[in-house]
Amino acid sequence: MSVIWLNGDFVAADKPALLAHDRGLTLGDGLFETIAVKAGVPLRLDAHLKRLRDGADFLGLPVPLSDQILHDAILGLLGANGMEGEAAVRLTLTAGPGPRGLPRPDTPAPTLMLAAGRIPAEAPPARLVIARTTCRNEKSPLSRLKTLNYLDSIIARREATARGADDAVMLNSQGRVAEATAANIFLSLDGHWVTPTVAEGALPGTMRAALLKNWRAEERAVTVEELRRADDMVLTNALGLRKVARVLD
Repeated sequence: MSVIWLNGDFVAADKPALLAHDRGLTLGDGLFETIAVKAGVPLRLDAHLKRLRDGADFLGLPVPLSDQILHDAILGLLGANGMEGEAAVRLTLTAGPGPRGLPRPDTPAPTLMLAAGRIPAEAPPARLVIARTTCRNEKSPLSRLKTLNYLDSIIARREATARGADDAVMLNSQGRVAEATAANIFLSLDGHWVTPTVAEGALPGTMRAALLKNWRAEERAVTVEELRRADDMVLTNALGLRKVARVLD
Protein backbone atom coordinates (compact mmCIF):
# COMPACT_ATOMS: atom_id res chain seq x y z
CA MET A 1 0.00 0.00 0.00
CA SER A 2 1.38 3.43 -0.95
CA VAL A 3 1.77 6.17 1.64
CA ILE A 4 1.90 9.95 1.68
CA TRP A 5 3.72 12.27 4.05
CA LEU A 6 1.38 14.64 5.87
CA ASN A 7 2.60 17.28 8.32
CA GLY A 8 5.48 15.10 9.43
CA ASP A 9 3.77 11.71 9.51
CA PHE A 10 3.41 8.88 7.01
CA VAL A 11 -0.24 8.13 6.25
CA ALA A 12 -1.83 5.48 4.01
CA ALA A 13 -2.60 7.11 0.66
CA ASP A 14 -6.13 5.69 0.61
CA LYS A 15 -7.09 7.37 3.92
CA PRO A 16 -8.65 10.87 4.17
CA ALA A 17 -5.89 13.46 4.37
CA LEU A 18 -7.44 16.95 4.33
CA LEU A 19 -9.99 18.35 6.73
CA ALA A 20 -13.27 19.37 5.11
CA HIS A 21 -12.59 23.02 6.01
CA ASP A 22 -8.99 23.12 4.74
CA ARG A 23 -8.67 26.30 2.69
CA GLY A 24 -6.72 24.47 0.00
CA LEU A 25 -9.86 22.44 -0.64
CA THR A 26 -12.51 25.12 -0.15
CA LEU A 27 -10.73 28.13 -1.69
CA GLY A 28 -7.65 26.86 -3.54
CA ASP A 29 -5.58 28.77 -1.00
CA GLY A 30 -2.18 27.20 -1.49
CA LEU A 31 0.71 26.24 -3.73
CA PHE A 32 2.36 23.12 -5.10
CA GLU A 33 5.57 21.91 -6.68
CA THR A 34 6.19 18.84 -8.85
CA ILE A 35 9.71 17.48 -8.38
CA ALA A 36 11.38 14.90 -10.61
CA VAL A 37 13.56 12.29 -8.93
CA LYS A 38 16.28 10.53 -10.93
CA ALA A 39 18.67 7.94 -9.45
CA GLY A 40 17.26 8.79 -6.04
CA VAL A 41 18.11 12.50 -6.34
CA PRO A 42 15.37 15.19 -6.32
CA LEU A 43 16.25 17.34 -9.33
CA ARG A 44 16.49 21.13 -9.00
CA LEU A 45 15.15 20.86 -5.45
CA ASP A 46 16.72 24.15 -4.36
CA ALA A 47 14.93 25.96 -7.19
CA HIS A 48 11.61 24.26 -6.38
CA LEU A 49 11.80 25.13 -2.70
CA LYS A 50 12.86 28.71 -3.43
CA ARG A 51 9.87 29.14 -5.75
CA LEU A 52 7.61 27.62 -3.11
CA ARG A 53 8.92 29.95 -0.42
CA ASP A 54 8.78 33.01 -2.67
CA GLY A 55 5.17 32.19 -3.57
CA ALA A 56 4.25 31.50 0.05
CA ASP A 57 5.82 34.79 1.10
CA PHE A 58 3.78 36.65 -1.53
CA LEU A 59 0.59 34.95 -0.33
CA GLY A 60 1.44 35.52 3.32
CA LEU A 61 1.72 31.80 4.08
CA PRO A 62 4.34 30.32 6.40
CA VAL A 63 6.31 27.27 5.24
CA PRO A 64 6.60 25.47 8.57
CA LEU A 65 9.67 23.30 7.88
CA SER A 66 13.24 23.89 6.72
CA ASP A 67 14.56 22.89 3.30
CA GLN A 68 16.67 20.15 4.92
CA ILE A 69 13.67 18.62 6.66
CA LEU A 70 11.68 18.69 3.41
CA HIS A 71 14.60 17.08 1.56
CA ASP A 72 14.78 14.30 4.17
CA ALA A 73 11.00 13.87 4.06
CA ILE A 74 11.11 13.39 0.28
CA LEU A 75 13.78 10.71 0.60
CA GLY A 76 11.81 9.03 3.38
CA LEU A 77 8.67 9.07 1.26
CA LEU A 78 10.49 7.52 -1.69
CA GLY A 79 11.87 4.77 0.52
CA ALA A 80 8.48 4.07 2.08
CA ASN A 81 6.99 3.64 -1.38
CA GLY A 82 9.86 1.66 -2.90
CA MET A 83 10.61 4.44 -5.38
CA GLU A 84 14.28 5.09 -4.65
CA GLY A 85 15.13 5.28 -8.38
CA GLU A 86 12.81 7.45 -10.46
CA ALA A 87 9.65 9.18 -9.26
CA ALA A 88 7.56 12.32 -9.45
CA VAL A 89 6.98 13.93 -6.05
CA ARG A 90 4.24 16.48 -5.50
CA LEU A 91 4.67 18.91 -2.61
CA THR A 92 1.43 20.65 -1.64
CA LEU A 93 1.18 23.56 0.79
CA THR A 94 -2.24 24.84 1.82
CA ALA A 95 -3.28 27.61 4.21
CA GLY A 96 -4.73 24.90 6.45
CA PRO A 97 -8.14 24.79 8.13
CA GLY A 98 -10.20 27.93 8.51
CA PRO A 99 -13.75 29.22 8.98
CA ARG A 100 -16.09 30.13 6.14
CA GLY A 101 -15.22 33.31 4.29
CA LEU A 102 -12.08 34.77 2.74
CA PRO A 103 -10.08 35.99 5.77
CA ARG A 104 -7.59 33.48 7.15
CA PRO A 105 -7.24 32.72 10.85
CA ASP A 106 -4.93 35.14 12.65
CA THR A 107 -2.46 32.27 13.09
CA PRO A 108 -2.65 29.93 10.09
CA ALA A 109 -1.86 26.24 10.60
CA PRO A 110 -0.64 25.24 7.11
CA THR A 111 -1.08 21.76 5.71
CA LEU A 112 2.06 20.34 4.10
CA MET A 113 1.76 17.14 2.09
CA LEU A 114 4.09 15.03 -0.06
CA ALA A 115 2.94 12.32 -2.46
CA ALA A 116 5.00 10.21 -4.86
CA GLY A 117 4.12 8.57 -8.17
CA ARG A 118 5.80 7.08 -11.19
CA ILE A 119 7.21 9.39 -13.86
CA PRO A 120 4.98 9.04 -16.95
CA ALA A 121 6.39 7.23 -19.95
CA GLU A 122 7.88 9.40 -22.68
CA ALA A 123 5.03 10.79 -24.77
CA PRO A 124 5.07 11.08 -28.57
CA PRO A 125 5.45 14.52 -30.15
CA ALA A 126 2.48 16.69 -29.21
CA ARG A 127 -0.17 18.09 -31.49
CA LEU A 128 -1.20 21.54 -30.29
CA VAL A 129 -4.12 23.86 -30.80
CA ILE A 130 -4.41 27.49 -29.76
CA ALA A 131 -6.97 27.77 -26.97
CA ARG A 132 -10.06 29.78 -27.82
CA THR A 133 -12.08 29.35 -24.62
CA THR A 134 -9.69 30.92 -22.10
CA CYS A 135 -6.34 32.70 -21.79
CA ARG A 136 -3.52 33.49 -19.38
CA ASN A 137 -3.98 36.70 -17.42
CA GLU A 138 -0.44 38.04 -17.51
CA LYS A 139 -1.56 41.04 -15.44
CA SER A 140 -2.38 38.86 -12.44
CA PRO A 141 0.45 38.08 -10.00
CA LEU A 142 -1.00 34.56 -9.78
CA SER A 143 0.31 33.83 -13.29
CA ARG A 144 3.76 33.71 -11.69
CA LEU A 145 2.78 31.25 -8.94
CA LYS A 146 1.98 27.52 -8.94
CA THR A 147 -1.29 27.89 -7.09
CA LEU A 148 -3.82 25.14 -6.42
CA ASN A 149 -6.22 26.67 -8.97
CA TYR A 150 -5.53 25.32 -12.46
CA LEU A 151 -9.03 25.76 -13.88
CA ASP A 152 -7.96 27.88 -16.86
CA SER A 153 -5.49 25.16 -17.83
CA ILE A 154 -8.11 22.45 -17.31
CA ILE A 155 -10.56 24.30 -19.55
CA ALA A 156 -7.91 24.71 -22.25
CA ARG A 157 -6.82 21.06 -22.04
CA ARG A 158 -10.46 19.90 -22.36
CA GLU A 159 -10.76 22.09 -25.44
CA ALA A 160 -7.60 20.57 -26.90
CA THR A 161 -8.93 17.05 -26.39
CA ALA A 162 -12.26 17.98 -27.99
CA ARG A 163 -10.39 19.33 -31.02
CA GLY A 164 -8.26 16.20 -31.44
CA ALA A 165 -5.05 17.63 -29.98
CA ASP A 166 -2.78 16.69 -27.09
CA ASP A 167 -2.37 20.12 -25.53
CA ALA A 168 -3.29 23.76 -26.00
CA VAL A 169 -1.20 26.89 -26.36
CA MET A 170 -2.58 29.55 -24.05
CA LEU A 171 -2.38 33.13 -25.26
CA ASN A 172 -2.28 36.11 -22.93
CA SER A 173 -4.77 38.98 -22.83
CA GLN A 174 -2.89 40.68 -25.69
CA GLY A 175 -3.16 37.64 -27.95
CA ARG A 176 0.51 36.66 -27.66
CA VAL A 177 1.90 33.24 -26.69
CA ALA A 178 2.22 32.58 -22.96
CA GLU A 179 2.64 28.82 -22.40
CA ALA A 180 0.92 25.45 -22.75
CA THR A 181 -1.57 24.18 -20.17
CA ALA A 182 1.06 22.64 -17.87
CA ALA A 183 4.35 23.45 -19.57
CA ASN A 184 6.52 26.27 -20.79
CA ILE A 185 7.12 26.48 -24.52
CA PHE A 186 10.38 27.02 -26.41
CA LEU A 187 10.51 27.81 -30.14
CA SER A 188 13.44 27.59 -32.53
CA LEU A 189 13.29 30.60 -34.85
CA ASP A 190 16.02 31.21 -37.42
CA GLY A 191 18.43 28.98 -35.50
CA HIS A 192 17.83 30.49 -32.06
CA TRP A 193 15.65 29.33 -29.16
CA VAL A 194 13.13 31.81 -27.78
CA THR A 195 10.52 31.57 -25.03
CA PRO A 196 7.86 33.97 -23.74
CA THR A 197 8.81 36.13 -20.78
CA VAL A 198 7.22 35.80 -17.36
CA ALA A 199 5.71 39.25 -17.96
CA GLU A 200 3.86 37.71 -20.93
CA GLY A 201 2.15 35.16 -18.64
CA ALA A 202 4.67 32.32 -18.63
CA LEU A 203 5.14 30.51 -15.33
CA PRO A 204 8.78 30.77 -14.13
CA GLY A 205 9.42 27.04 -14.48
CA THR A 206 12.46 25.36 -12.96
CA MET A 207 13.22 23.45 -16.18
CA ARG A 208 12.64 26.67 -18.10
CA ALA A 209 15.32 28.40 -16.01
CA ALA A 210 17.79 25.59 -16.69
CA LEU A 211 17.17 25.68 -20.43
CA LEU A 212 17.43 29.46 -20.59
CA LYS A 213 20.98 29.02 -19.35
CA ASN A 214 21.96 25.84 -21.19
CA TRP A 215 20.41 26.76 -24.53
CA ARG A 216 21.19 30.49 -24.25
CA ALA A 217 17.57 31.06 -25.15
CA GLU A 218 16.10 34.52 -25.54
CA GLU A 219 13.15 35.66 -23.41
CA ARG A 220 10.79 37.92 -25.32
CA ALA A 221 7.24 38.35 -26.56
CA VAL A 222 6.22 35.63 -29.03
CA THR A 223 3.47 36.07 -31.60
CA VAL A 224 1.07 33.47 -32.99
CA GLU A 225 2.64 33.97 -36.42
CA GLU A 226 6.04 33.03 -34.98
CA LEU A 227 4.49 30.00 -33.28
CA ARG A 228 3.18 28.78 -36.64
CA ARG A 229 6.45 29.29 -38.53
CA ALA A 230 8.82 27.92 -35.87
CA ASP A 231 11.46 25.47 -37.12
CA ASP A 232 11.20 23.41 -33.95
CA MET A 233 9.28 23.52 -30.70
CA VAL A 234 9.34 21.80 -27.30
CA LEU A 235 7.17 21.82 -24.19
CA THR A 236 9.05 21.79 -20.89
CA ASN A 237 8.12 21.16 -17.28
CA ALA A 238 9.74 19.73 -14.17
CA LEU A 239 9.39 16.16 -15.45
CA GLY A 240 11.11 16.69 -18.78
CA LEU A 241 10.75 17.83 -22.40
CA ARG A 242 8.20 16.91 -25.05
CA LYS A 243 8.71 17.68 -28.71
CA VAL A 244 5.90 19.30 -30.66
CA ALA A 245 4.77 17.74 -33.93
CA ARG A 246 2.64 20.62 -35.20
CA VAL A 247 0.07 23.26 -34.37
CA LEU A 248 -3.36 22.31 -35.67
CA ASP A 249 -5.91 24.79 -36.98
